Amino acid sequence: MPPTSRIPFPAAKRVAVWLWVMCTLIVLMVAVGGITRLTESGLSMVRWEPVKGVIAPQTEAAWQEAFDAYKVKAGTQFEKFSADREMTLEDYQEIYFWEYAHRVLGRVIGLVYAFPLFYFLIREKIPKPWKIKLIIGLFLGGAQGVLGWFMVMSGFADIPYVSHFRLAAHLCLALFVFAYLLWLILDLLPFWTHRRENYDKVEPLRNATRIFVGLLTLQIVYGAFTAGLRAGYVYNTYPLMGRQLFPNDGIVDQFGSVLRNLVYNPVLVQFIHRHMGMLVLMSAIALWGFSMQKRLMERQKFAANLLLISVSLQFILGIFTLVSGMNIALAVSHQVCACFLLGSTVMFLHEVTLPKSVIS
Repeated sequence: MPPTSRIPFPAAKRVAVWLWVMCTLIVLMVAVGGITRLTESGLSMVRWEPVKGVIAPQTEAAWQEAFDAYKVKAGTQFEKFSADREMTLEDYQEIYFWEYAHRVLGRVIGLVYAFPLFYFLIREKIPKPWKIKLIIGLFLGGAQGVLGWFMVMSGFADIPYVSHFRLAAHLCLALFVFAYLLWLILDLLPFWTHRRENYDKVEPLRNATRIFVGLLTLQIVYGAFTAGLRAGYVYNTYPLMGRQLFPNDGIVDQFGSVLRNLVYNPVLVQFIHRHMGMLVLMSAIALWGFSMQKRLMERQKFAANLLLISVSLQFILGIFTLVSGMNIALAVSHQVCACFLLGSTVMFLHEVTLPKSVIS
């Protein structure tokens, strides 16, 4: 039987385009969030005002009021910034800009998702299962906003940094939403239906891809830990850390238990992140080689090649970011490339997963 093009409902292509826009905005949000983190701007807005907060201070008096509130609420960070020279209002406005941009972009993303969603639900004949999937996306976005403020609140304490655990949760939820919407897009786009045996032959490959997703997720978590603990600054040489593979200050005796060192020791966190990156790269190469032994369909081959390219680029960017001393442009590129790597992984997993419309 010849293959036929299938879409799940008439408005599927328009919904897919809308979700593509959402995925693009999420990647942009990750980039702005990375800049916010690297410039230590995350604590510059001390109040969470979902509506009023869209408007930045308009007068010098309003700016001074916001600056004074920052001095009080984020006092330890203000003192850190003022260690070499007194932080000025102009300095404060610079860090305020990135946190403001991050929050406004979050609101824009919410509106760009909510209004088209209501339109599609009211005006288009979308099957109930798909309505539920799209509404879940709305709730995930709302949860991301709440988690973002929960993360920021952890920085208004004695230590002028947000909790690296909350930072990891915030980043992981953003990437989960990205992956969730991308999976929906791939379900919505026209695809060629194939016989079930085309997918049965790649079941071992599908299982291996799931393991790779787990490894990549762990690496993303440790990437967030590296950012949250500023662990990327402790050693900026590669492949050695200074002159050693594992430096003495990474020995597990600084934070009590082994478990606490694994998640609190900046040296050990960087060590794990850099070598897990190599493990992710080698696993992706092995996965690609394994997939090339199978009789893959063209879309599956494309996804496998895209995954290999993405992981190679991400690994190279990681090295350049490290040896540059955490150059902002390279660090943000590394974070954005993580989105593309995750996206290519999701695409490959999707392409080796049996679609519901496959004929028997």
